[in-house]
Amino acid sequence: MYRQLTSQQRSQIFALLQRKTSREEIALIVGCSQSTLCRELKRNSTTKGHYLWEKAHAKALERRKRTTSNKKLDSVLVWRIKQMIIDHQWSPEQIRGVLAKEGVSVSIQTIYNIINADESGELRRHRRHPDFRRRPKGERKPTKATNIPNRTSIHDRPAEADGKRFGDFEMDLIVDAYGHAILVLLERMTGFVMMEKLPYGKRAKPLSKTVVRMLYAYRKYLKTITTDNGSEFAAHLDITAGLRIKGLDDVTVYFADSYCSWQKGAVENINKLIRQYIPKKSNFNDFTDLYIKNVAKKLNLRPRKKLGFSNPKTEFFKQIANFALAS
Repeated sequence: MYRQLTSQQRSQIFALLQRKTSREEIALIVGCSQSTLCRELKRNSTTKGHYLWEKAHAKALERRKRTTSNKKLDSVLVWRIKQMIIDHQWSPEQIRGVLAKEGVSVSIQTIYNIINADESGELRRHRRHPDFRRRPKGERKPTKATNIPNRTSIHDRPAEADGKRFGDFEMDLIVDAYGHAILVLLERMTGFVMMEKLPYGKRAKPLSKTVVRMLYAYRKYLKTITTDNGSEFAAHLDITAGLRIKGLDDVTVYFADSYCSWQKGAVENINKLIRQYIPKKSNFNDFTDLYIKNVAKKLNLRPRKKLGFSNPKTEFFKQIANFALAS
């Protein structure tokens, strides 16, 4: 467990530094970790880089007085933070970012402390990835997709489609154990998501018609669509034809390499967030179309760090408005 250094320990550090003792030995003698020692020297040395224990201890005490963890948060603010977690499932970083825009300073650790102090466990249940575990990346396997006629590889996608320009989409399906599917479309720059339950499951032709219908109103802003090699996307040429506008470049569907889900990482990430509302073991028939639209609405109103804690809906339609002004 981490403990604050005492004045005696700082005195020892000062004396050992004067004797040119190595940092590894100093940490062992003082009884702290090397990382704690490095932080101490970095934070509490003078502006010229000298470590003087009395000044170091005074700086540490002054910093301790200023730290937000020693200030009791206003009960109304704590209530607001809890509501942001329960009602919107926002992460501590998103909450901090939104409050900072209002001039309210709260650390991420303080928000985690509020979550951990909730004995009912309700706040913890509303965390975005309560059971998240990182998996080691395996060796990349070659693409084996042979089920997509006239497939265009992601390696042929323009370099400009890097998520920094507006109009590049990613596409995916989430499925349940009963053969039901939900189509997910995501604009990469803004993170704006569209979702719809597919009454015909994973059939390629009906899916292509649904994609065209969902994107039709925005087709003049579209640049590319990136997806995986599922057979449900075999009718990709129908998508291109359905979104075609005379005088503009076709909207090509590009296919990621097999076993390379990170090549369409934006939609993979949003799928994890969707699973917070539509768990993996659920039957999609238990969810109405209105419920699925409301899930998309919640996600589109979440503040995002990459957007300066604005939300995808605001930024998506701002881009469309800018396009209209420029035309």
